[in-house]
Amino acid sequence: MGQAMQWVRSLIFNVSMYLAMFVIAIAFAPMALFSRHWARRACLTWCNWVRWSAAWMIGLRSEVRGTPPTGEVMIAAKHQSFLDIILIFSSVPAGKFIMKRELKFAPLLGQYAMRIGCVPVDRGKRGRAIKQMLQDVGRGLIAPGQLIIYPQGTRVAPGVDAPYKTGTGVLYQQLGQPCVPVATNVGAFWPRRGVVRKPGLAVVEFLPEIEPGLPLPHFMDKLRQDIEGASDKLLAETGLTPEEIEEVER
Repeated sequence: MGQAMQWVRSLIFNVSMYLAMFVIAIAFAPMALFSRHWARRACLTWCNWVRWSAAWMIGLRSEVRGTPPTGEVMIAAKHQSFLDIILIFSSVPAGKFIMKRELKFAPLLGQYAMRIGCVPVDRGKRGRAIKQMLQDVGRGLIAPGQLIIYPQGTRVAPGVDAPYKTGTGVLYQQLGQPCVPVATNVGAFWPRRGVVRKPGLAVVEFLPEIEPGLPLPHFMDKLRQDIEGASDKLLAETGLTPEEIEEVER
């Protein structure tokens, strides 16, 4: 009975989340059309609504640890579900994501993503896309802020080993900016797919920055060790068994 009720609560929450996205996007559209500031305000309003409603509708609280950066940095984050996107964006003043190009054409979501400065990238053509993005940054076509990239390139379930793509290292070297790693355990509660969201405390943690100038192999090793080590600790905090975590993904 408890699992059935959580499924129903999760379904109601999911519907309300996307309904709120539509309502907020339409309400802010006249201002967001002409102002990047108002486009970001719309996205932040929705993120805060999702965090607030998740806490009382499905018992899923969220917490941000560490010190979110405010300057010109690259953020390299563990990606487990839509929730880590929400938590990271709501924590930094000018976040913009490197995203797959297909999202550019998603109704409302794609239009707002482009307005806040997100960078669409073709899957399988990342080398060329990264070069184009660097050219755009140099020409000032992309607004300054915190560039957010997912080094594994896609959502990865908790406890699953997936390689870190070298495109993150190329960006780190060519941008010459500090890199802030971000760990998370959100996938233990909010899966990549499916309806059910579990109650608990979902966390993203901003880790100490990696200074610019490290050799590429050294940077990639440190990035992986920092993110995976911290994410494993956050996962252990949940108290969930591997079987319970796997059940979330079903």
